[in-house]
This record gives sequence, structure tokens and C-alpha cells, in this order.
Amino acid sequence: MTAAVEVRRLSRPEAEAAFDDLARLRIEVFRDFPYLYEGDFDYERRYLATFMASPGAVVIGALDGGALVGAATAAPLSDHFDEFAGPFAARGLDPADFFYFGESVLRKAYRGRGVGVRFFEEREQAAREAGFSRCVFSSVVRPADHPARPAGYAPLDAFWTRRGYARIEGLATGFSWRDVGEAHETVKPMEFWQRTL
Repeated sequence: MTAAVEVRRLSRPEAEAAFDDLARLRIEVFRDFPYLYEGDFDYERRYLATFMASPGAVVIGALDGGALVGAATAAPLSDHFDEFAGPFAARGLDPADFFYFGESVLRKAYRGRGVGVRFFEEREQAAREAGFSRCVFSSVVRPADHPARPAGYAPLDAFWTRRGYARIEGLATGFSWRDVGEAHETVKPMEFWQRTL
């Protein structure tokens, strides 16, 4: 691990070349609480192919000596999965007005060095350049007494609030994946957060 981590937007050819690395990062990072994702490459290929099909898709990479150690994604909400765009339309909000932040994944050894802040800054800049003033993301909701919740676990709510994001009260969705130890996918409740730039 080098002292400096380069955080920058990847070109589309770079993002496509890093497809498998991004899939591995998602599987590794999302295995931990609160996502508890029992990842597999077939699921990843479907998920990431849908994301990359958006002409407005953005991938921010965290690079250590050229190796991808973290990544954050974003795309217009109207190009994203209906599970995320649908609740906005159902509430009378036009999904085309929002820039959606997907995953933000970073290997543990690189955390606490400002990379997460840079992920938000880079995606917000991409939103501005694409003509968006409203950014949203979703987060899984797990019960406080979930048996897999680690001792001392602190959710990222305070970090998101410091970045200027607020929970959208009453707006929720569900998304399916397979939890660690599960045989089948189940729908997980998700909440939304937003910021006006």
C-alpha cells in the first residue's frame, strides 16, 4: 500500500476494463454488515451491465499504483433500476431530475484517509457537469437488533449528514440480493437520502 491514493473519474474504456475488479470489490466490501451480500459474478455482471448501459454512467476509481482499491458509481436516476426510480415517479417526482449515486466501496486498509469524501465530491461534480442539481442515494435498512450487527457498529448517517445529505422521509424501496448464508435472494428494505447542490 502506497502513501497516496489517486481518486479520479475513470474514462469509459477504463471503467469497462475494470469491470471484474469492480465486481470483486463489491463482493468483498458488501459482504460486511449492513449489506451482508453473498456475492457472485453472475449477479455482478447483470447488475453492472445494467449500470454501464447508461450513457451518463460515471465510475470514480481509487487507485493505488494502478490497482483499483475502491470505486464509486453514479448515473441519472431515470437510467437506473426501476426499484430505485419507481418510488420517485410514484410520489410525483420526475426521476429525470435526479442524479443517483450507486455503490461506494473501498477496501478496509484504505479507509479513514478521505477517499469517501472524494467519492462524493467527484460524483457531485459529475452531476453538475451533466446539468443535475439534485443528488440521491439509497441505503439498506437493518434492524438495530440484527443478529449479524457487529459490536460497536456505527452507521454512516453522521458522515452523510456532514456532506449535506438528508433522509427523504416516507420514500423507500426494496432491492433483492442473497444474504450471507441464504439460499435465495430476498428483498431488503432501502431508504433514500438526498442533497440539492
